[in-house]
Amino acid sequence: MKSANLILFTDLDGTLLDHDTYSYCAAKEALNLVREACLPLIFCSSKTRAEIEVWRERLGNNDPFICENGGAVFFSDALNPPSQKHIEKNGYQVIELGIPHADILKRFNTLKNKFGDRIKGFSELDVEELMDWTGLPYGDVMLAKEREYTEPFIFDGNETDKKELGETIRDLNLNLTRGGRFHCLMGNNDKGKAVNIIATLYKEDRPGLITVALGDSYNDLPMLKVVDIPILVQKPGGLYENEIDLPNLHRAPGVGPIGWNKALLTILSGRGKTY
Repeated sequence: MKSANLILFTDLDGTLLDHDTYSYCAAKEALNLVREACLPLIFCSSKTRAEIEVWRERLGNNDPFICENGGAVFFSDALNPPSQKHIEKNGYQVIELGIPHADILKRFNTLKNKFGDRIKGFSELDVEELMDWTGLPYGDVMLAKEREYTEPFIFDGNETDKKELGETIRDLNLNLTRGGRFHCLMGNNDKGKAVNIIATLYKEDRPGLITVALGDSYNDLPMLKVVDIPILVQKPGGLYENEIDLPNLHRAPGVGPIGWNKALLTILSGRGKTY
């Protein structure tokens, strides 16, 4: 496999970034090789646009990115505008797949009325609570609160409550997914739909492009389903997400950025696809 013929999609929290410390140090070797090979590295995260912008700056990344579980795809002015219908927003060309956060909050009120204190939305948690839940410092929490397409929440209910929650969310014409820390309420968007948009655009110029994706949680499943080489890294404790099992799935031997690094070193060294 020629590494120059690859496009990489990666989750951030728990995958490229350590679940507890948010460090990417364990992935530096592979990141350097990706940079040297000039491979597109597309961040595909539940994080907000504002959060991802910080990580793009820290990692020197100028490629398109996907925020809030496929809520929108962002292209910088340095790139040719996408051929799909898009809007100009915050200095980007943006393809929006999700629905506005304000609309989601209106429907979230129905869940609050039904489940009361068993459900708490990201928007109603204060900064100190979010710092405790996420382990993020104050500034990063404020960026995480700049939501545009999704509402993360925590839910403290039994199995019957969870079933009722899912049914109520479907009745509200919304969808539910789960990340490493929070459930997430959103429209008809997911990471896979957003990944397909970017992959299609890149393949217009490079038809033989091979797509690779790395993730760790259930909300990464739509992304892993649509790529040529799906890679699942271990969660803390050395376990894999038990709800992800694809016929062509590769399980990286390592937690978060450790597994991320090992998997990509294997691919970029030309040793094949087996771990």
